[in-house]
Formats: sequence, C-alpha cells, structure tokens
Amino acid sequence: MQALLDIKEVASRIGIGEEHLERYGRYMAKVSLKALEAGSSKPGKLVLVTAMNPTPAGEGKTTTTIGLGQALFKLGVKTCIAIREPSLGPCFGIKGGATGGGRSKVEPSDKINLLFTSDFPAVSAAHNLLSAMINNHIYHGNELGIDPYSIVFPRTIDMNDRSLRSILVGVGGRDNGILAADKFVITPASEIMAILGLSSSYEDLKNRLGNIMVAFTYDKKPVYAKDLKAAGAMAAVLSDALKPNLVQTTEGVPAFIHTGPFGNIAHGTSSLIADRMALRYTDVLVTEAGFGSELGAEKFFDLVSRMGDLPIDAVVIVATIRSMIHHGSQGSSDKDEMLSLREGTRNVIRHVKNMRKFGIEPVVALNIFDTDTEEQKKIVKETFDENKINWAYSEVYIKGGDGGISLAKKVMESLKVSVKISRIYDLEDSVETKIEKVSKIIYGAAGVQFDRTARNNIARIKRLKLDKLPICMAKTQYSLSDNPALLNDPEGFTVNVKSIGISAGAGFLVPYLGDIMTMPGLPKAPAAENVDIDGDGDITGLF
Repeated sequence: MQALLDIKEVASRIGIGEEHLERYGRYMAKVSLKALEAGSSKPGKLVLVTAMNPTPAGEGKTTTTIGLGQALFKLGVKTCIAIREPSLGPCFGIKGGATGGGRSKVEPSDKINLLFTSDFPAVSAAHNLLSAMINNHIYHGNELGIDPYSIVFPRTIDMNDRSLRSILVGVGGRDNGILAADKFVITPASEIMAILGLSSSYEDLKNRLGNIMVAFTYDKKPVYAKDLKAAGAMAAVLSDALKPNLVQTTEGVPAFIHTGPFGNIAHGTSSLIADRMALRYTDVLVTEAGFGSELGAEKFFDLVSRMGDLPIDAVVIVATIRSMIHHGSQGSSDKDEMLSLREGTRNVIRHVKNMRKFGIEPVVALNIFDTDTEEQKKIVKETFDENKINWAYSEVYIKGGDGGISLAKKVMESLKVSVKISRIYDLEDSVETKIEKVSKIIYGAAGVQFDRTARNNIARIKRLKLDKLPICMAKTQYSLSDNPALLNDPEGFTVNVKSIGISAGAGFLVPYLGDIMTMPGLPKAPAAENVDIDGDGDITGLF
C-alpha cells in the first residue's frame, strides 16, 4: 500500500489550489467555498453508485465507489469520489466503519470513522441548541403561545441508544424547566444534517435553518426556528461544517467526504456543495446513494438532483452473490444454495428495471468475495447475460483500482450514451399520489394504506401549503417493501404509511413506512467491543 500523500498534493491532482485548503493535519482539509468560483464552468459527468437490497453486513457499495474511482484514475481519467461521512452509531453498532475496505479505502480511515473534522458534533450541537431554545422559550413565559404537547422537533445524539427513543424532560420541579415528553433521533436522521447537505451557501443555510418547523401554538399555527431567533446562532455553529472535507483513497485519488444523512431515513447522499465542487474540478465524479436503488437512488433522482440541479450521467448497481443467496432463500439457511442464488438474481433484475424507469441503463458491479465459487459466478453470468444486463466483475477490495478496470471501462462506455432523466412523480402531484407512485412504480406495491395519523398529517400539510414539496421515504433497507421480512422481488404487498413528517427547512416531506425507527439500538455484541487503542495512540478494531 502506497504512503499517504500530503493533502496539498492530493488537491493539486484535480487543480484545487492550496489557498483554498484549511488543513486538519497533513492528510485532511476543509475546502473553502470560494473554490466553487475558481473551478471550471463546464461541469464533469456524474456516476451514481447504488446497490441491490443489502444483507445486514452491507454489500460493499462504498468500497466499490472508492475502487471505481481508483480504476478510472488508472485509466487516465481526471476523477474524484464523493461519499458521506460515517456515523458513530453504525461504527459502534452492527456495520462498523464506513470508509471502504481492503485496498479501496479512504484515508486516514480511523480519523474519518470517528470524529473526523467535527462536522457531526457541530450538527448535534446546532440541533440541540434549537431544542434547548424551544423549551427555554416556554419556561420564560411562552410569548409565542407554543403548545408543549405539539413540539415536533426532537433532540439528537450520534449514537445507537434505544433508551432515548422516548423520554421525559424537566423532571424534578419547575427549576428544571417544563415537564414534557420528548425523544432523540440519531444525528444522521436530524433535519439539520439534511439541511447541511442540501444548502448551497451560508445565506441558504441560515434561511433553511430558520424555516425548521419546531412546534404549533395553542391555536394550531406553526412555529419556526426563526420565530425563536435561533437560526443565526445555529448557522454560526455550522460555519465550518458547511465546507466540504477533502481526503484521499489508498491510491491517492482525491475524495470529498461531506455530511452523513441516513439512506433509509433521510436522503442518503454526500452534500450538494461537495458534488458541485467535485464536478467543477474533474471530468468524472463517482458518488454514492445509501442502500438499495429504491431508497438512495430514487431520492437522488427525485429529490437531490432535482433540488440541486445535478446531472446523472451513469448508474452503477453493486450486487453480491451472498446477497442474492440471502434473498433467494428468504433468509433461511436450509434452502439449497444454488437454487437460492438463481431465485435471488430477481432482486438485482428489479433494481436494474428501476433504474431504466429513470431513463438510464445501469452497469451492475458484481462485487466478488473469496467465498464465491466458479459455479456461482457462472449462474450469475448466465442470468445477467440472458436478461441483457450490462455488468462487470469488481475485485477492488483485494486488488484496488486494478480490480475495477473492467468495471471502469463499462462505465466509460455508458457515459458516451446521452441520457434524458425521467422522474417518478411531479412536484404538483398530491402528497398521496407521490407516495403511491414511488410505492407502486419503484417498490412494486399493489396498494398504499394511510394510517389515521398519516391522513391527519396530510391534512395539516395541505393547510400549510407544503404539499408541493418532494418526498423522502423512510423505510427498511432490507426489502423493496416496507417489511424487512419480504425479501427478493415481492409482489402484491401493501405499503403502510404510519405518519408523514415535515422537514420544511430541508425542503421535503418524510413519509414513515412500516416500523422504521429514527433511533437504532446496539446489537447484543456491538462492534464497539472490538475497538481499542494502544500505548502509541494507534486505534484498532474499526472495520
């Protein structure tokens, strides 16, 4: 593995001058927003990396994104990657770190996986500042007439802690503030994280923060963060966090890592600022969207690229043999493995068809593991070829960029094809219609059921004239449906909409489907048990 380059040299590979860098040591830097103005006015092409529905261990989407960027760089393409920042919750929970793996990682991975440049702590601080100001306003006379039972803005922490899903605050008497029910969401599910990722400037950031809906008055009128005069202070806390972070891959390819909205709860992509900056300095940007194509990619097409006016020139779908077996066996270990594999290819085919509905013929990257057999590979090859799927092997974990050359060549061929992006819904559609279109066209649902709370939410959304906002579906990542037990390519199911949140600052609505949770819990044996530090301060056990 080659030695890490000084961040100045990494930046120079795509033409970013040292005057735009704010160093965090030798290998990490913030990039000034002024670099946007200095970049080319002719943007590069954007390659979006998504995936089939994953197993709990994940299918190597981030690793593939990094490896593809390295392969393109080896082919002489001026390229960089843009991915999300890791959350401490998953790092210490089931999945572990989120910096890739093997010879396709972003470095320094330990620092990136932990507190990095303190963007996540800044988001948590800005969020909890607003939470504190809501309760403080009520405590000091409640001039706005906020109904304490109507507060819709929670608190946040970047940790998996199920005990914080539902709490009481103000216990212990009047001097401790108002007694009220409250809850925590994990920081990647915070509206502040979404706002940070979608803001285009400091002024835009401040306006979006001011438009966060926090509660309702006793006479049912909405209360916003700007009514509490909180937006300025929150923006100040986030002043450095708005600047994208620049690091490098194991092969010295420039990598923007910025913001970390969850893919199954929020919009699940890197920031608009990072993407725009990368497009101004490269010929090809490789970026990723969280989880399967029905989540991250759908939101990238219908929400992120629409809101940020980003191009989408090619799509890569990451697939693995182990996930196909998982889907084909319906999660059972008793079913014949080869039969399960054949049946599980249907999940990949569905994701390919989904991307075609947006107007793009995707490239499937078959991420190879050392446990995959030649017979298994033959079955997948035959199935993909029969279904006229454009695909390539990906061995970037073991071989780095060299293991992604065939995939990179397929992507470059795909970039030669002119595309016209289609959207699944129109912004003028009703809230119900938007949800039904995504559920039926992308998920394959037979119908949609709106719970009483969801219908009441829709009535409120219409009354507030927010019904023309795009939607950001929150659901399980393990299934195309809203039920994690419905694996592979389910049909005839009904999507259950439990409630619909309003993220007025971020600029979208959040339908909550099934039993999706905004605060995960730790497993019985969390990944945190494996993390340690030695006498020299070197960290071990982060994967």
